[in-house]
Amino acid sequence: MSPAADDEPTGIHCRLDELLESRGMTLTRLSEIVGVSVVNLSVLKNDRARAIRYSTLSAICRALDCEVGDLLVIEH
Repeated sequence: MSPAADDEPTGIHCRLDELLESRGMTLTRLSEIVGVSVVNLSVLKNDRARAIRYSTLSAICRALDCEVGDLLVIEH
């Protein structure tokens, strides 16, 4: 795989902004709860992440009381 392939869109959208807003939570507060830096959560939120640990995904879903499918969706 060429390095440029990492820059290609994945077709997956992270709905973190929408979920945070609907729960009245800030990215900073989520960072404190899940133990992931604000920078890393921002990368995820802005659809720039190329990978996510299952433990991080699980912690975010617990903190936001949501399912993985509520957080990550396929863009059509």
